[in-house]
Amino acid sequence: MNIIAWVVLGLLAGAIAKAIYPGYQGGGILATIVLGIVGAFIGGILGVFLTTGKIILTAHAGFSLPGLALAVLGALIAIFIWYSFARRTV
Repeated sequence: MNIIAWVVLGLLAGAIAKAIYPGYQGGGILATIVLGIVGAFIGGILGVFLTTGKIILTAHAGFSLPGLALAVLGALIAIFIWYSFARRTV
């Protein structure tokens, strides 16, 4: 998948995850894109683990509806982890 598709997938997944997750999440469009790309990696790892039973560091989430759903799920996990650590330090 080329870099433009990763940015578009990251923007969509990050924006959907921020809309679903309760509360206020700071950050602009760049943070949303990075969150979505990280979510795509987490969702890809989770998808490979659920289908094969192995943990492989890959971005399995492609530019499709199931790939977007995995990326959103991964972005929700990333938001949860980020804010659980951020709240402890403040």
